[in-house]
Amino acid sequence: MPLARSLAIVAALLLAGCTGGDDAQPDETGTAPTQEQPMPLEELPEDTPALGEIIPAPVRATGDESSNFELTAQTRIRLDSDGSGARRAAEYLVDLLEPATGFALPVIDGGDARPGREIVLRDGKQLPEDLPEGGYALEVTAGGISLAADSADGFFSGVQTLRQQLPADIEANERVDRTWGVAGGRIVDHPRFGYRSAMLDIARHFFEPEVVKRHIDRLAQYKINHLHLHLSDDQGWRIEIEGWPKLTEIGAATEVGGGPGGYYTQEEYRDIVTYAADRGITIVPEIDMPGHTNAALISYPELNCDGSRPEPYTGTHVGFSSLCIDSERTYEFVSDVISQVAELTPGEYLHVGGDEAEVTGEADYARFFERVLPMVTEAGKRPVGWHEYGQVDLPEPAIVQYWRIESEHPDTTASAENGNSIIMSPANKSYLDMKYNDGDPWGNDWAGAVDVRAAYEWDPARFLTGVGESAVHGVETALWTELVESESDIERMMFPRLQALAEVGWTPQQDRDWESFQRRLAMQAERMDNQGIDYHPTPGVSW
Repeated sequence: MPLARSLAIVAALLLAGCTGGDDAQPDETGTAPTQEQPMPLEELPEDTPALGEIIPAPVRATGDESSNFELTAQTRIRLDSDGSGARRAAEYLVDLLEPATGFALPVIDGGDARPGREIVLRDGKQLPEDLPEGGYALEVTAGGISLAADSADGFFSGVQTLRQQLPADIEANERVDRTWGVAGGRIVDHPRFGYRSAMLDIARHFFEPEVVKRHIDRLAQYKINHLHLHLSDDQGWRIEIEGWPKLTEIGAATEVGGGPGGYYTQEEYRDIVTYAADRGITIVPEIDMPGHTNAALISYPELNCDGSRPEPYTGTHVGFSSLCIDSERTYEFVSDVISQVAELTPGEYLHVGGDEAEVTGEADYARFFERVLPMVTEAGKRPVGWHEYGQVDLPEPAIVQYWRIESEHPDTTASAENGNSIIMSPANKSYLDMKYNDGDPWGNDWAGAVDVRAAYEWDPARFLTGVGESAVHGVETALWTELVESESDIERMMFPRLQALAEVGWTPQQDRDWESFQRRLAMQAERMDNQGIDYHPTPGVSW
């Protein structure tokens, strides 16, 4: 063997012995021998974010330049928690890191620490006692990374923070050979509101499951923890209901503009629900009623009071359709739909619509929901409805979603006073189908233009008279798809306004600042480019 090659082999063996890498043999528990405390990564690559320079901004971040951590092929993920949320978050983290790093990090249960070579997910014993629900603590040292949480939501949120603390190259879909550093220090963080959501309308235009899954991936990185799917409307019915086959045979075959429409089988829907849950997101299904029901009426004319079959509808006008309030067949239909959708969706909520029922009389509207809301609670779900349904006598668990632009709405204020919590979705702040600017060639404009700064600079606890902090359940964006036809359209309308609203829902009001946000938002451009997000580079941000 040539001398040079012999010396190289000896050097490699010595280096392996010093580093305690993959060739450090584990004991019978699967734990590698403890190594000496490693030296910190003294110089982070220039593109490594400073601690806390992420979206949404964390509550508290304290940097320590002497404690930077380097992620390597020898890093492992260790679970020091009994909760399933920690394991799911760890497995999700493995999948996030592998494409760009090439590291297939192992996940192990328990065992002794390996300084410098592990990310540990710990239970809530490591958390400050006063940390609100959904919070987490992330500590980065040269000796390792510790993520402590007391819930699945907290673990997933902490993982997303760690993701954004890595360079933007982490979002690449192919291996990038580089140093993967994480700035040292400690983040203690929690959400302002536990419910942080985005709504996607798949009724006006249908989107295949793979598009929805990619959308889920986009949402999760900004700590959005609910996805509201608008599954039915005048233009289309989008989910299979056993015993009512014409809903998908007839009602699903249309969409705005006359396209082919489509629907999810129950198996496809379950798969979307599972996919979302594995990324820390709960699906909230909406079946709109008693209005917005033309697709159901063309499928089953007996749901219409005169028994006639209306024409399929591919326009965008609203308020012209209604289920027959006096017919028992209507309640058989609604009961079957609610029970099946509830069974398919393990999350806490079921949305019953209730908006723009303009041809349903006030008394009929009240009688309808008096019959229907108990069906939702009996199915084990909390009812959610657009704010119009606040005019009826709501059960205490029911949630009202406010979508108008006015700052006064007596029915919603009364609901809050009666103990019903409110989801804030004012159209002039959170409706992402609106134009960014008046001169834009795409988007709706009835609520006015919504640029990124408008989406950012508002307070959900001060927008609506009589609905303060304690009454706000959370914040939800809404993307109606009358004018949204493609995945690229979804991305352009969502981003970067989604990041603004994610911070509105997460970061305490007093800690939010436009100048800070627009600087951090500009840093997201490379991440979005690496993910292939066709975002709108809105003016006012130094991209």
